[in-house]
Amino acid sequence: MYKSLLKPLLFTQSPEAAHHFTFDLTKTTFNLPIIGSIIRKSFSFEDKKLEREVFGLKFKNPVGLAAGFDKDAKLIDEMAMLGFGFIEIGTLTPKPQDGNPKPRLFRLPQDEALINRMGFNNGGVLAAVERLKNRKSDVIVGGNIGKNKVTPNEKAVEDYLFCLEALHPYVDYFVVNVSSPNTPNLRDLQEKEPLKALLTAVKSANDAKEKPKPILLKIAPDLTDGQLDDIVEIIQETGIDGVIATNTTIDRTQLKTDKNQIEAIGAGGVSGKVLNNRSTEVIRYLHQKSKGTFPIIGVGGIFGPEDAIEKLEAGASLVQVYSGMIYEGPNLIKRIKKGLATYFSN
Repeated sequence: MYKSLLKPLLFTQSPEAAHHFTFDLTKTTFNLPIIGSIIRKSFSFEDKKLEREVFGLKFKNPVGLAAGFDKDAKLIDEMAMLGFGFIEIGTLTPKPQDGNPKPRLFRLPQDEALINRMGFNNGGVLAAVERLKNRKSDVIVGGNIGKNKVTPNEKAVEDYLFCLEALHPYVDYFVVNVSSPNTPNLRDLQEKEPLKALLTAVKSANDAKEKPKPILLKIAPDLTDGQLDDIVEIIQETGIDGVIATNTTIDRTQLKTDKNQIEAIGAGGVSGKVLNNRSTEVIRYLHQKSKGTFPIIGVGGIFGPEDAIEKLEAGASLVQVYSGMIYEGPNLIKRIKKGLATYFSN
């Protein structure tokens, strides 16, 4: 139904307009008693073999919604109805910000990919906290945190600590995002010394809490092997709990879409099928280099069960989807879970 009816309709609109339309439609229809019940039954697929315990949390299944879809924690209960094992909100910043000028989200249908330069558009962490206080589902929620565009890198730690403090009672784990290509100079924080200082500060503030939460780091797929070696060393030195691999890529060499069209789009991170191989390579490298000493959440180019299985075999403990859902529809989650249940049975 999605591919034959809804997707063609959505693809006649600009990507961002389609996103908002889908958001509003979901918010309205999923909360109607009869439709909500139908949705739950249609997308429900749970199996004991899918359950996972990772960084001290018990997941009903290993398939999560990646950050970026529900930045402001507006659709947690509704997305939980689709059968996700966990949902990651954000990226959230201390102050609300509009993000980059529109248009800033682009489809590449030939590549089944997206280019975005959203720029951490969100309503601010405090507004998200108010929504989190009222959520009804018990789905695991991660809080992806970043810095405001106007905050210089030398003061970035303050932004991350502000978000940690505000969100701490209301999320189950944290993701430190230093890998978006759409906030000027943000990726500089991935360099060894700034990153070590940032993660040490976040870990220290978290450890001071009565109930510390798992802390993960989200990294770019464009890091060299030497930089990935640094990531492994930093994670082991700081004692944070794991990695999300990967964010979007600035590499466009694999795209089939006409180069003139790509150049006309301009800056932005690429997600979708084109990211699949590289994100899996990064997962495998980190897993082997670290000898499996920390968990990895695999994300990038997952369009079916075989992609998820490939990432798990490379060393991921959990997976996340986003762009795949745009192209394949929400039934992707159930398909992946069914495929994984069969895989785990063998």
